[in-house]
Amino acid sequence: MGKFSELILKGREERKKQAFEGTLLDYLNLLQEDPAIYKLTHQRMYEIITGKGVEIVNTNEEPRLRRIYGNDVLKQYNFFKDDFFGISKTLMKIVQYFKAAAMDGEESRQVLYLVGPVGAGKSSIMEALKKALEMSPPVYALKGCPMREEPLHLIPKHLRPQLEEMLKIKIEGDLCPICRFRLINEYQGEFERFPVETADFSIRSRKGVGVVPPVDPNNQDTSVLIGSVDISKLDLFPEDDPRVMSLNGAFNVGNRGIVEFIEVFKNEVEYLHVMITATQEKSIPSPGKGSMIYFDGIILAHSNEAEWNKFKSDHTNEAILDRIVKIEVPYCLELNEEIKIYNKILKKSKFTCHIAPHTIEVASMFAIMTRIAPSNKVDHLTKVKIYNGEEIVEKGSTKKVDILELREEAQREGMTGISTRFIMKALDTAMSDAEHDCINPISVLETLVRAVKELTIGDEDKKKYLRFLQDTIKKEYHKILEKEVTKAFIHGYKEQAEDLFNNYLDHAEAYVNKTKLKDANTGEELEPDEKFLRSIEEQIGITESAARGFRQDVTTYMFYVMRSGGKLDYSSYGPLREAIEKKLTSSVKELSRIITRTKVRDKEQNEKFDSMVKVMKEYGYCDHCCNVILKYAANNLWKD
Repeated sequence: MGKFSELILKGREERKKQAFEGTLLDYLNLLQEDPAIYKLTHQRMYEIITGKGVEIVNTNEEPRLRRIYGNDVLKQYNFFKDDFFGISKTLMKIVQYFKAAAMDGEESRQVLYLVGPVGAGKSSIMEALKKALEMSPPVYALKGCPMREEPLHLIPKHLRPQLEEMLKIKIEGDLCPICRFRLINEYQGEFERFPVETADFSIRSRKGVGVVPPVDPNNQDTSVLIGSVDISKLDLFPEDDPRVMSLNGAFNVGNRGIVEFIEVFKNEVEYLHVMITATQEKSIPSPGKGSMIYFDGIILAHSNEAEWNKFKSDHTNEAILDRIVKIEVPYCLELNEEIKIYNKILKKSKFTCHIAPHTIEVASMFAIMTRIAPSNKVDHLTKVKIYNGEEIVEKGSTKKVDILELREEAQREGMTGISTRFIMKALDTAMSDAEHDCINPISVLETLVRAVKELTIGDEDKKKYLRFLQDTIKKEYHKILEKEVTKAFIHGYKEQAEDLFNNYLDHAEAYVNKTKLKDANTGEELEPDEKFLRSIEEQIGITESAARGFRQDVTTYMFYVMRSGGKLDYSSYGPLREAIEKKLTSSVKELSRIITRTKVRDKEQNEKFDSMVKVMKEYGYCDHCCNVILKYAANNLWKD
């Protein structure tokens, strides 16, 4: 109980420290000590985002990132780090908007508008910004003000230049009608006595966060945006009296915070005119016959691309279009990052299902394949690999495929295709249907095939998606699986791999130095066995004419390792390791069939099988999926 009460009391103390109640005079004294207390909303948001830390990634030091981003400066913000993946450029543009707006650039009078396909993360970015406000320190506001406005609005115009000089700040904005009325009638114009308090932000309580969902076109009442006149008070006060105003609209609530427009262009244009004055003039109409009210807030809007295109095509909407900073939020096109998205979502879910290696990878591969455009330069799967930063060389040449050329020929990539939600639902279905509380790439591919067949899309797209799943990705998974099972097998044959390696090294060294080998048993001097050397070299396509050079490279490298005090084993030299593994695999293919299919095994086979299963488990397989995968491998790989 002690720990809980300690935590609660500590939290309460911190809140008390942040809480403030005093007069404008007290607030001015605070400002004199720390003028940074006074900030307009865009500046505050920029500091909240960058305050968590910014990492400038040097792409020159990371070859994979250099292949994806070239020489571009890449900034990664800790604020977004754990929740957003594969949209670094988009996030950089968003932060750039806040930076320019914080400097009081034109962006401070513009709507931040996110457009993109469904499930690309537009709403999630909005939620992150709103939650950031909730977690930020409270602001100083006039006590009892429905707009929670900045206390410096009390300072009369004639005193502002002197005060600005003293505090080294620029005062912007005017009192709302309600506070002006109170100043005259309650405080007799003595603005220094007006009470000031701290005010925090809350999405749920509508404190500093106003949300505007799409409104029925037949019933678009602007009171949702700017509040209304309280009819019950019209008997007591005149129509232009501030006391009849109920300033509870989204712009009143979102002053000094955020006003979010969901699916913004589903609303009629006339309804959006309030947005124009709020951006360009930083003021909104008051309900009834009152004067305009100063507004300082971030206006966020988002919608799908179809709605944007429809709105943009009407030239009568130019006034609004001119006040929008449009940022595209595409789907992720980077395989490694897409995998992180699903792992993040799964971590937050209550599923306890075991997920076999490569399960999320094949699902992510499918998602990205649907989002990228076909190219004459490379096939679809190769393009996925290039976009993931893998080094790909054009077939039959040494020329690397240029990622910039691929992007140039398909500039709309990432704005169409299968959404993250679709893949996530398929993974959920596979986990819900899993009999042994375990899912694997095979079961997930089957679930995705069923889900695609139920999709309401054109026949051409449906055929293409099914081809990706049933042909391209299946073949790629077979390659991945063959490598993995082979690696596990080779582990059981490590002694044989080392024997082959040592033999190859002895014969290659004798061949290069033009010497003979001594038989360990008979002491007889033998010529280097070229037939044996070729049987290894052919595994990785080394021609007879290139064999001498390869043998020289191997022996030179091995002597270098020995001189450097390094450890020599069959995996020391990459190309030779691959050749030995392939040589071994070709001889164990038949055995692998026997091992995975035969129920009765001899002692040696059992040892090899157990060794292999042990390695598979180290890779992340459980008993069930290991069994399923090995049976699948036996039936689908190494076919004659």
